[in-house]
Amino acid sequence: MNTTLAQRQQAYARLLLQEGLNVQKGQLLAIDCPVDQAWFARLCAAAAYDMGCREVVMNWNDDALTREKYLRAADEVFDSVHSWTADFFEKVSAEGGAWLAIHAADPENLKGCDPDRIQRAQIASGKALEGFRRRETNNEFPWCVCSVPTERWARKVFPELETEAAMEKLWEAILQAAYVDGGDAIANWRAHSAELARRTERLNACAFSTLHYETGLGTDLTVELPEGHFWAGGAETCVTSGVRFSANIPTEEVFTLPVKTGVNGVVYASRPLSLQGNLIEGFGFELKEGKIVRAFAEKGEEVLRNAIAVDEGASYLGEVALVPWDSPISQSGVLFYNTLFDENASCHFAFGEAYPCIRGAEQMSRAELEARGMNTSITHVDFMVGTRDLRITGTTAAGETMTVFENGNFAL
Repeated sequence: MNTTLAQRQQAYARLLLQEGLNVQKGQLLAIDCPVDQAWFARLCAAAAYDMGCREVVMNWNDDALTREKYLRAADEVFDSVHSWTADFFEKVSAEGGAWLAIHAADPENLKGCDPDRIQRAQIASGKALEGFRRRETNNEFPWCVCSVPTERWARKVFPELETEAAMEKLWEAILQAAYVDGGDAIANWRAHSAELARRTERLNACAFSTLHYETGLGTDLTVELPEGHFWAGGAETCVTSGVRFSANIPTEEVFTLPVKTGVNGVVYASRPLSLQGNLIEGFGFELKEGKIVRAFAEKGEEVLRNAIAVDEGASYLGEVALVPWDSPISQSGVLFYNTLFDENASCHFAFGEAYPCIRGAEQMSRAELEARGMNTSITHVDFMVGTRDLRITGTTAAGETMTVFENGNFAL
């Protein structure tokens, strides 16, 4: 029996609330959503209330108003965040409320805006919302990032199509990436998450001390991994409630953290990066003892340089993520201009804050984690490096070498 797009969209909303957040009876839910997609937020709210959610509260955003602000607002507003905004994020996360972020921004919404204003606003937001971000990184509340199409985003992805057709095609790509099609969406997602868990088990059994990346683009990078690190992927566990949730839908990655000062070489991005309303293309980094000492880009270099300068930790890597070249999102052939999707089509790194993927991290202080090699920052930006010819060689503490990736795919 064929299902309509509306039925599949409802199934997607239920997937986000049941597997993405696993909303509990009596729990608060906050939804971050563009005003243009209020109808989808309503689907999600209905699904949450069906699960016993106590209350749904909204945090609306709007591309057009955001652009107007960066172009026309008084200059001093970019150096601070309103107290009520910070209080909202702080109170929802401190209470253990679930957080659904529906990311659907125009990837070039801030093109032509003052990069200095963008950087200052990022620094102000990072400082004001530091408590929220740290709780999120530590999985102290269930959170999930997802996307739905907007007209400007759809036209960017499918410029050859009229708006309505582009929207429909982007919806198709999103629903397929989230395993909504092909039977029961919940069962599909659980099976996929279980496969990612099996992949992490194989990597954890290897206990690599370093990974060496090589690609035809010119990447030649060695990454040291901390002693006692572990790989994660698929469903995660909220450390305060024990509830299982999926932080990203879709996801194809397994990830860990590098030693902050243990990354050396050159890395070239394999896909454009949509960052702060701007597209960065043809870019890469040179790193010495973990620090980015050179950043270069064919387009958007000033935005990139500003992004790695928001604080000291922004110029170091915080995440190492493995995604096979033959992942479904990669095989779709779609360049989404949206990190949530593009990072799941490619192996990637992130500069900035690290997830504490160190055994026993929940009993360690921030200082102890930093001593083990974990990077801290107010930012976390993923960028894609995987290619069809990517080769990754792992070395264990005993000096044994293994091929982890060959021709862009897992070789283990």
